Amino acid sequence: MKLRPRIPPELAPRRLVAAYAAGAFPMPNPDDESEILWFSPDPRALLPLDERFHISRRLARTIRQGRFACTLDRAFAEVMAGCGDRAEGTWISDEFFAAYSRLHELGLAHSVEAWPAGSEGDPAGPAGGVYGVSLAGAFFGESMFHRVTDAGKVALVHLVEHLRRRGFLLCDVQWMTPNLRRLGAFEIPRFEYISLLGDALGTKTSFL
Repeated sequence: MKLRPRIPPELAPRRLVAAYAAGAFPMPNPDDESEILWFSPDPRALLPLDERFHISRRLARTIRQGRFACTLDRAFAEVMAGCGDRAEGTWISDEFFAAYSRLHELGLAHSVEAWPAGSEGDPAGPAGGVYGVSLAGAFFGESMFHRVTDAGKVALVHLVEHLRRRGFLLCDVQWMTPNLRRLGAFEIPRFEYISLLGDALGTKTSFL
């Protein structure tokens, strides 16, 4: 059995929770993975949890066709592994995998999985998914992947709908990308983000 890598002190659960609550998140130094860097972008990118969230006609058709079934926390490790197995490379080192797996065990990190319809729980793993950290009414999206076209986006739509139902105020996606912009993501100044984060952390809700 492969042993889980040691979680470095910088990525201990208490340190991670304090960082997210203060508006920061970690990533390894691309030139030296043993060094942890902390980021608090200005501006900050968010996914809207209201009518501004945009689903393209093609994606809406895929959802209507029922090609994928979504689950919550069914395969957290597999989603992290999928996010870390991409041709363009990844920042998800073994230490990050261990640290966020521990947050998941503590009920603070969650995943949404998209499976080909009828194959939920398939040992081959989900076709796509997204994972992140949840604190009160704030969700901090960390990464998304797909092995089948649109599977990751379907998981993201399911995540947004779930956060709406649970009364979340914030869905943080860190930095803007063209794909996120097409879904309605927008940017706000850091000072505004910190204020919204404070409101979200004071919301009485939870991911599950």
